[in-house]
Amino acid sequence: MNLETSGRMFYRLFLAILLFHLQVGGNYFGTNSRKDDQCFCKLKGSIDDCTCNIDTVDYFNNMRIYPRIQSLLVRDYFRFYKVNLKQECPFWADDSKCAIRYCHVLPCQDDDIPEGLKGEIPRNIHLNESPVDKYRANSQITDCRHSAKDHNIELGFLNTTISSENYKEFERWQQHDDAQDNFCVKESSPGEYVDLLLNPERYTGYKGFSAHRIWRNIYMENCFRPENSPHIFIQSSKMNGMCLEKRVFYRVISGLHASINIHLCSKYLLGPQSGLQISDNQWGPNLDELQRRFSPETTGGEGPNWLKNLYFTYLLQLRALAKAAPYLEREEYYTGNEMDDEDTRLAMNDILNVVKSFPEHFNETVMFTGGTEAQLLKEEFRQHFINISRIMDCVGCDKCKLWGKLQIHGLGTALKILFSGKFDKWEPTLNNLNRKLFFLERSEIVALVNAFGRLSESIFELDRFRRMMR
Repeated sequence: MNLETSGRMFYRLFLAILLFHLQVGGNYFGTNSRKDDQCFCKLKGSIDDCTCNIDTVDYFNNMRIYPRIQSLLVRDYFRFYKVNLKQECPFWADDSKCAIRYCHVLPCQDDDIPEGLKGEIPRNIHLNESPVDKYRANSQITDCRHSAKDHNIELGFLNTTISSENYKEFERWQQHDDAQDNFCVKESSPGEYVDLLLNPERYTGYKGFSAHRIWRNIYMENCFRPENSPHIFIQSSKMNGMCLEKRVFYRVISGLHASINIHLCSKYLLGPQSGLQISDNQWGPNLDELQRRFSPETTGGEGPNWLKNLYFTYLLQLRALAKAAPYLEREEYYTGNEMDDEDTRLAMNDILNVVKSFPEHFNETVMFTGGTEAQLLKEEFRQHFINISRIMDCVGCDKCKLWGKLQIHGLGTALKILFSGKFDKWEPTLNNLNRKLFFLERSEIVALVNAFGRLSESIFELDRFRRMMR
């Protein structure tokens, strides 16, 4: 056999081996083209009930939003969140307290909390009014109390004092008025501060009946559902039979659920239980777990739709930030450290400018139009979400409860901004009788920005999982 004949035989053998690998879907050159083409998390096309597409959001978030939001959330104003983790479950006996050590939450000691966060700032000195308005208002009050020419001396001066009992009654009235616009239940006690950076959201091992009961109750009892839909998740083929408002509610909850699952998969406890040979106490991405939670084969074909709902929820919260931007740009972000507070204001205004530049925001104005029936649906929408906020007190894992309450609180704040009507027109004057229209508590702002940050990180992590699959 000469050298030329031997070379031809080797070439044919090489082609045969290569053809065999391609036919069985092998990975001869270190890639798997079939798997890459059919990657369930390689989403394309438009986002349901929105005008923009997946690629637009991916680029906008990963290039422009994600780096900014990550640097913002490490600042003191946003890293400390006040929460009550001891609130009793209002729906069933709390018999599912998680004993796993990773479920534990480490609360802040008094010395850890910035000085400016320790005291409550009264509503009447909220910093969304300009200093000029404040001084003008104060001077008017002074003139009113001490100028004798405005009063009949024989009748005496008007009694301008208000008893402490009346103030308490006014506060109850105010709380009642505010409650009519809130999408989350107000906690009965203030709770305690938690440093979110020291208690990151990640997989803790909390699962089984208790965790499933939470999500089953949310979907089956509190989400709008089409008739004859016995499954916990609504099939995408049945979504078109629902009105826009009910579809939005389901997609918002589904998108939040998808986001939380991605967080758990990207910061999974790597060890014997995950099948990965990593020493204990290390968290990292678990691609197998992501595939189990979202691949079409394990989800009846619905996993990619759940991931699309993540993008929908992201766009809804993005729109809420844009709508509240005139208000948020005037917030002081006060912690007591003047230099850090100024940096936080600059960083917040920077990200708000980027948010406002997005060309295809979610359009909330097409919802709840149509008179009395639409308003009844809007109230039902609000009550359903309030109920979901109550369910968060039934979560058995404290760390899961912390992040569940925070993200529901943030999403509820976004819904309040979009649908309460109080942010539709902004008038930054203290003398305006409707000043309270634009009031957000500090906890609402912290929850709103942190919840958006979790959605932003989910979209960023999803892209990292795509690269891992390739």
